[in-house]
Amino acid sequence: MDLISLSKLKLLMNKYDIKPNKKMGQNFLIDNNIIQKIIREAGVAGGYVFEIGPGMGSLTIGLAQVAKKVIAVELDKKLIPVLKETVGAYPNVEIINDDALKVDFDGIMKQRGIEEPYNIVANLPYYITTPIIMHLLESGFNIDKLVFMIQKEVAARMVAKPGTKDYGALTLGVQYYTQVFHVAKIPPTVFVPRPEVDSAVVKLIRRPEPLVVVKNEEFLFKVVKAGFGKRRKTLLNSLFNSELNLTKELITEACLLSQIDPQKRMEQLSMEEIAKLADHLVKVDLN
Repeated sequence: MDLISLSKLKLLMNKYDIKPNKKMGQNFLIDNNIIQKIIREAGVAGGYVFEIGPGMGSLTIGLAQVAKKVIAVELDKKLIPVLKETVGAYPNVEIINDDALKVDFDGIMKQRGIEEPYNIVANLPYYITTPIIMHLLESGFNIDKLVFMIQKEVAARMVAKPGTKDYGALTLGVQYYTQVFHVAKIPPTVFVPRPEVDSAVVKLIRRPEPLVVVKNEEFLFKVVKAGFGKRRKTLLNSLFNSELNLTKELITEACLLSQIDPQKRMEQLSMEEIAKLADHLVKVDLN
């Protein structure tokens, strides 16, 4: 069944009384070219894939035609009957009604006797993009690759470089765990209903090891959060006026040991520089 045509989509919406939920960020993708591009970038042919937020099932159908197994995780109960109609003919598709933030993806795979790495594909609601992405990365799931449709501005933050306005805590969190690629810019016209912002497709490939090696990963991200919490302040002042409870003398000493000017701002530092600083600061914090 082809869900891409607008007329077919509207027929299903009328049949099941589906009214896109703005609070849940429901915008249904209807462009086959973009769907095929997402599938190619995800590299799921013959493999295992989770789809988060399948909606009406347009992308799910495309995935089912090439993947070995598709597990679609949908939060909205009203969409489950629709999905059963649109993808029910595919024996390799399984629908789970659950919240992706609470799902044990590895556990689901192991229950089905699957130990191989898997990929994640999603047209993510804008309001929950960052929590879902960081949940997937920080949980240590056996994920190989993630391909997301997200708000254009969020995509810009993921691929940002030091010294730019988009560079921030999300940049470092994502790049710490993955290599990030901006795949395509997507206009609002390919969705029903049309969102008020442009979108983008990004591809995240899991690194075998994190981008940097640090003594305390949790503390590294405390430093990142502190530094970007007051991003217009100098490194010295932003870290001092944070929950790290460090004196200016100790921060200055750590900066000097790291060969970093304490008058710089966090947004000017590379991940490697921040890691070096965190390693010198953690000695102070833990003593």
